[in-house]
Amino acid sequence: MTTPAADLQFGIETFGDLALHDSGEPMSHAAALRQVVDEAALADQIGINAVGLGEHHRADFAISSPEMVLAAIASRTQHVSLGSAVTVLSSDDPVRVFQRFATLDAVSDGRAEVILGRGSFTESFPLFGYDLKDYEVLFEEKLDLFAQLLTEKPVTWSGTTRASLHDADVYPKTDSGALKTWVGVGGSPESVLRTARHGFRLMLAIIGGDPGRFAPYVDLYRRATEKFGTTAYPVGMHSHGFIAATDEEAKELYYPGYKAMMDRIGGERGWGPMSRAQFENEVAHGSLYVGSPDTVAAKMAAAIGGLGVGRFDFVYTGGGAMPASARMRAVELLGTEVIPQVRDRLASGESA
Repeated sequence: MTTPAADLQFGIETFGDLALHDSGEPMSHAAALRQVVDEAALADQIGINAVGLGEHHRADFAISSPEMVLAAIASRTQHVSLGSAVTVLSSDDPVRVFQRFATLDAVSDGRAEVILGRGSFTESFPLFGYDLKDYEVLFEEKLDLFAQLLTEKPVTWSGTTRASLHDADVYPKTDSGALKTWVGVGGSPESVLRTARHGFRLMLAIIGGDPGRFAPYVDLYRRATEKFGTTAYPVGMHSHGFIAATDEEAKELYYPGYKAMMDRIGGERGWGPMSRAQFENEVAHGSLYVGSPDTVAAKMAAAIGGLGVGRFDFVYTGGGAMPASARMRAVELLGTEVIPQVRDRLASGESA
């Protein structure tokens, strides 16, 4: 099952990484949030299909409440889909998540979508009073409740992670009666099966290594939806990268901030510092899409064609530490040069 090139969807994603003013001064959290709104408005103008905002609760990322920023973006845009990337459902309340996104759907005239996940960081657990020992059960139970809320009918539910509900009706309702819902999956077969069982869309978080290793998960999702009698939606993928006029310019702009981010996370998780050689290898052979429009388009087409996905979300702000104007230019190049090239390559069968 291959999505026709003309029907492919492309999005941008950011966590609100702290960019630099063009003067070189680091942005405040407030300025970074305003920058994200400007970038999303540009994406809408040039035909990018979706904007996804991550939820984090740490100093290096400005977005802790994606729905608030998405509502601001809704007021500046007309076409682009507005979603989270991801909403950390384990440390949130499914009822409130549904209400917030149903509200966003209303004010954006039906453009809201939610990507649910566990998140790549755990700061939200102690912040909101959850125990990491309940990591699995929190997500399992809350995902089950969210699936029931999506029916937009009265819900009766009980579990161990929140108060029970009995014939509870939740408002507001969406006009369509169907809030588009994805689950972000990092490569666990169990997560793929859970996504298929609930009838959700699958968004693969491919943040390193050969993207081809995720092909079995795409196949598993499709087979599992057939087994469970749910819909096999086109699969999405998201990966990091950056675009500039030339390969060298893109690397020089992106590497310092990306290395700083990876080293910071590595220090927290026990990884060694990233070397320039590791970075170059990931750009050449892995899942970093960094380079000129031609380079990025060729690599993106190969990944989309190889996996047979229907949507590619481009995380374009890894680590911040670059001028805001360079970020705006990367969004512009994605929409005006890269995406048309990807469509042309795939339509002509050129995906390698």
